[in-house]
Amino acid sequence: MKLYSYWRSSAAYRVRIALNLKGLDYEIETVDLVSGAHKAKEYRAINVQTLVPSLDCDGQVIHQSLTILEYLEEKFPQHPLLPDDREEKATVRALAQMVACDIHPLNNLRVLKYLVGPLEVSHDAKAQWYKHWVAEGFHAVEARLEQTAGKYCVGDGITHADVCLVPQVYNARRFDCDLGPYPNIVRIEQDCLTLRAFNTAVPEKQPDAP
Repeated sequence: MKLYSYWRSSAAYRVRIALNLKGLDYEIETVDLVSGAHKAKEYRAINVQTLVPSLDCDGQVIHQSLTILEYLEEKFPQHPLLPDDREEKATVRALAQMVACDIHPLNNLRVLKYLVGPLEVSHDAKAQWYKHWVAEGFHAVEARLEQTAGKYCVGDGITHADVCLVPQVYNARRFDCDLGPYPNIVRIEQDCLTLRAFNTAVPEKQPDAP
């Protein structure tokens, strides 16, 4: 199994965590988003969106991190990351999508580059943009966690919600967002990072990290 990854991509970070939690062996093929390697013809043939991650599993290439998580859940049911209960499963998916669909896309690298490039937004304004969308998203996630959290996002088992949340908190710390208003988010992140599957997936431990 081969994962096309970039060390600071939170979407790729999610998949690394899930692969680790399921105990799967995989090879990382690095794709440098800063140098533009993702735009090269060779990678475009793998992923027409020129995004990471992409997962090659026995010659079948899967795109989009949430789709990859679902694919792994179905193909490798050991160490499940979705609960059996239908309502709890919906809760997990909703929390994962609150992060992956509503926070992350507004603040990913290509959006930030477009703000300071063609739109000529100042770096201070870019930082305000970033912090605004993180705060709006995290306020909603924190309110939901007050209803759903146990040790982790939904009860006491690790799920896709935790897999998506931890990389987003990493990004928030990187951009100096105030995490004080989100005690549940911070507690869950810290508990997750004590686990090897999360800890070995952190950006600084990836082969393309500086």
